[in-house]
Amino acid sequence: MDFNNVKVPKVPGGGAASALIRVGILGALGVYGVANSLYNVEGGHRAIVFNRIYGIKDKVYPEGTHLMIPWFERPIIYDVRARPHLVESTSGSRDLQMVKIGLRVLTRPVPDQLPTIYRTLGENYNERVLPSIIHETLKAVVAQYNASQLITQRENVSREIRKILTDRAANFSISLDDVSITTLTFGKEFTAAIEAKQVAAQEAERAKFIVEKAEQDKKSAIIRAQGEATSAQLIGQAIANNPAFITLRRIEASREIAHTISNSANKVFLNSDDLLLNLHEMTSTVTIGKK
Repeated sequence: MDFNNVKVPKVPGGGAASALIRVGILGALGVYGVANSLYNVEGGHRAIVFNRIYGIKDKVYPEGTHLMIPWFERPIIYDVRARPHLVESTSGSRDLQMVKIGLRVLTRPVPDQLPTIYRTLGENYNERVLPSIIHETLKAVVAQYNASQLITQRENVSREIRKILTDRAANFSISLDDVSITTLTFGKEFTAAIEAKQVAAQEAERAKFIVEKAEQDKKSAIIRAQGEATSAQLIGQAIANNPAFITLRRIEASREIAHTISNSANKVFLNSDDLLLNLHEMTSTVTIGKK
């Protein structure tokens, strides 16, 4: 069968349909181009652009909306805000005690160095750099101090760790805003030794207090004995100079006895001898004394 002489009927409106298809294709390409030629950089972020021909551009794009060439370029967004990182490391002190230190570090990339960071470290630069330099710094610093010095000179230790870490991180274009020691844990043997030392110190203070108390009691007894001796001497002199002194003391004692009995709820009858008020005997004694 010969198809060369076959006549194909013309479809009415074929030209219009092809024109619509062309317009649709161009419109789709236009929408795709517009949608993929804009990108946003949020607050606290910076962007760098990778070009398929030139590679990473040296320009760092700030916050806002920016243009790019679809398919040929793609943005790489970095968070330049400070982020905390918690790292724990076990190190040996100068006196060979094992110390577990927890460190909290606030880090952020240097915005102007983002192209260099991407070329050398990639996007996960923190995981590649921070653990190694933090562990090495902690081991180097802790080895310079005894275990007791790590407690008493904690501020100096933290300052030295921060200084070394800041210098090391600057080599990788990473900025450190803060470095602080969160935990400081020693081995069981050292902890037991510290507790025993504290108990011994408390016992020593207690023994010192007992000795000082005994000395004070001794001094008090001596002073009390001297006071009693002086009192007895004065009383003897008063009796020798005036026999009525004993009578005055008996009257005072009788007054105290009578006052105590009067305040009691029970009824008590005492004679003058029990109340030390034998006035006849007192008068005789005083008279004899005068003679």
